[in-house]
Amino acid sequence: MGSNQAAVSFLSNLARAAFGLGAAATVMNSSLYTVDGGHRAVLFDRFRGVIDQTIGEGTHFLIPWLQKPFIFDIRTRPHTFSSVSGTKDLQMVNLTLRVLSRPEVTRLPYIFQHLGLEYDEKVLPSIGNEVLKAVVAQFNADQLLTERPHVSALVRESLIKRARDFNIVLDDVAITHLSYGAEFSRAVEQKQVAQQEAERSKFVVMKADQERRAAVIRAEGESEAAQMISDATAKAGLGLIELRRIEASREVAATLARSPNVAYLPGGKNNMLLALNPAMTGGR
Repeated sequence: MGSNQAAVSFLSNLARAAFGLGAAATVMNSSLYTVDGGHRAVLFDRFRGVIDQTIGEGTHFLIPWLQKPFIFDIRTRPHTFSSVSGTKDLQMVNLTLRVLSRPEVTRLPYIFQHLGLEYDEKVLPSIGNEVLKAVVAQFNADQLLTERPHVSALVRESLIKRARDFNIVLDDVAITHLSYGAEFSRAVEQKQVAQQEAERSKFVVMKADQERRAAVIRAEGESEAAQMISDATAKAGLGLIELRRIEASREVAATLARSPNVAYLPGGKNNMLLALNPAMTGGR
């Protein structure tokens, strides 16, 4: 009987010890939290509110129920948003902006108090649209293409300054897409077509002018040649004409001699050589 009571007492003590160990383990587990790499924690205390100190990476202690950690990702993250903005000449432009952002680590308690964990989703689209509309309104539609580096620099500078007011650091800002409305696109296309037609007309005019100059030069050359021949004929008299007839007769005779279809030269008035050189027939 005594041994049974001892066994029951031992088991009871063992159960109480196990319960105590379990409760202690639960309390210990709830008193620890871990901050992973690339993250920071902000601690909220039920009596003191948000503690004005950022907690770094590693495992840390807290008072269960009284304190609660909130984890922030401080690594650079991309955000993309679009905006429809009006230009200086009242054209609508579609722009897409990509930014790489991260929070300012030392200001995480302030960010948590005023914006919460999703601070970037609340702030970046609104200030991004605000800056895009303000910058685009300073340029005409065609300047957005011809002066795109300058436009991007203005957007980057203005947006970085605006984000700093919310304790957000922007590592990069870029305009990834820019397109115009349908009416402006058609106007640009028509302008390009008109410019091409103007260039083509200019080429046609230049070609016609060159051809006209070439015709004038040829006419002047032929006129000078005719004048030289006339002068030479006037000086030489009939001797030059007779010489030209003899040369023409030689060329015709050489051509006929090479032809296999001509075996003799026919006589009569239709003989080409006799017509060219009447002296061969005795002046007939």
